[in-house]
Amino acid sequence: MTGMDDNIGKSRMLAPLPERMRPHDLDGYVGQKHLVGQGCILRNMIESGNLSSFILWGPPGVGKTTLSRIVAQSLKREFFTLSAVSAGVKDVRDVIDKARSNSLFSNGLSPILFIDEIHRFNKSQQDALLGAVEDGTIVLIGNETYSYVNERLTNGRLPNERKMYSRFRAK
Repeated sequence: MTGMDDNIGKSRMLAPLPERMRPHDLDGYVGQKHLVGQGCILRNMIESGNLSSFILWGPPGVGKTTLSRIVAQSLKREFFTLSAVSAGVKDVRDVIDKARSNSLFSNGLSPILFIDEIHRFNKSQQDALLGAVEDGTIVLIGNETYSYVNERLTNGRLPNERKMYSRFRAK
C-alpha cells in the first residue's frame, strides 16, 4: 500500500516535462521583471493581497499561464481555467456559480478565473462574465497572444520581442 505522498510523486512524474519544470513561485520565475520585479505592479498586488483583474499578452512561451498560476498559488486562491476557443456561455456560468457557492469557504477571497486566448471570447461570453468581474465574484486573468494584440493594439512593436505586457483594471 502506498501513501498519499507516494501517489502525488507518481502523478508529477507522469506529467509532461514542461509541466514538471514550471516554477511555482516568483522566486523561481525568470523574466518579466517589469511586472514581477521589486516594486513592480504585479509583485505589489501579490504582496499586498489586493488583486485586480488584468490581461497578460505576449508571444507564446513567455510565461503568461505560469505567471497566472503563481499568482493564484501565492495568494492561496481557487484557480479556474477556461479556454476561450472551446468554452461556451454555460462554462462561464458554471465557473461563476462555483465561485459563488464556494465563497462561504474562501475567507472572502475571490477565486481567479484564467481565460486562455481571451480575445476570442464573443459578445455573449463577455456578457456572461462581466457582472461577476464587476461585482468581485471572480478576479479575471486573461491571456492573449502577442500576434493578435500586435495586430490591433501595439502598432510598431517588434514581433520578435520576448516581453509580456499587461493591462490592469483600475479599481
